[in-house]
Amino acid sequence: MTYAEAKKTSADVIPVIDISPLRDGTDPQAVADALHAASKDLGFIYITGHGIPEELINSARETAYAFFRTDNERKDAVRVSSHHRGWIGQGGAKMQDDAKADLKESFIWGWEPSTQTEGDGHPLRGNNQWPDFVPQLEQHSKAYFEAAHEVAYHLMRGFALGLSLPEDFFLRSTDRPLSRASYVYYPAQPDTMGKDQFGVGPHTDFGVLTVLCQDDVGGLQVENAQGEWVEAPPVPGSLVVNVADLLARWTAGAYKSTPHRVVNSSGRERLSLVLAYDPNPETQIDARDVFGPETASADPITCGDYLLWRFEKAFSYRKA
Repeated sequence: MTYAEAKKTSADVIPVIDISPLRDGTDPQAVADALHAASKDLGFIYITGHGIPEELINSARETAYAFFRTDNERKDAVRVSSHHRGWIGQGGAKMQDDAKADLKESFIWGWEPSTQTEGDGHPLRGNNQWPDFVPQLEQHSKAYFEAAHEVAYHLMRGFALGLSLPEDFFLRSTDRPLSRASYVYYPAQPDTMGKDQFGVGPHTDFGVLTVLCQDDVGGLQVENAQGEWVEAPPVPGSLVVNVADLLARWTAGAYKSTPHRVVNSSGRERLSLVLAYDPNPETQIDARDVFGPETASADPITCGDYLLWRFEKAFSYRKA
């Protein structure tokens, strides 16, 4: 038995883009042009100059590990709610119908309405759940969410400029976003599990944009245009950004949502900090708004309806 394999990558396969000139306004168009080119190719990008302090990342990571290393009986107190907030244990997600369940565990939180109203009118949004046995988790997680969400806003500005659109084009309905964050924990994966077992199986991300903070363990693999799996190893000081399905749909496929997976063959624990950026649930995803009324594209759909459809297929707790 062995692991699913991927090719080593050269430095130019996944571009590294410094987004600080976009963030500080010194040369936003140059960054936008680079983001545009990368999104039309592989759809995966390393970004530097993102502005998230290293100490914030470390604090979030330490408290997340404290949570995952706790026994499942205690974690069960914050088991995922019907509004997709809380802990999903191993085996709770499967990316393809005929695949083995993923080995990962996740802890999910997201934007909350100020009234704390349960549900807030959309099935994928409700009150966050915080464990009492890791009291620092709420503070560090909320701080990381805000910082990563700001990065996503800058990137969405860059994508708009790269498409010759007003820079706020993708940000016009973001006061009540469906964005959510997650800590994703991958245990060490024995090779006896075989080539068809994954930390997370091959998939594309559901929403608009994913901002990922890897650790130094590695294991992320991306499928290139030739159908080959290539490694996306950690780059110190960077975040990994990838186009997700709704942004690909919004751009009529001009921007690529690329399949990826995780194989943790390191013999160590692996932990990722993930921000899934999505606008308000009522946001219309329609490529004709980007390229004009004659654009051949998928039918318009709201962000909220699309995500709900995808979540119902992927997560076993929604079928219970």
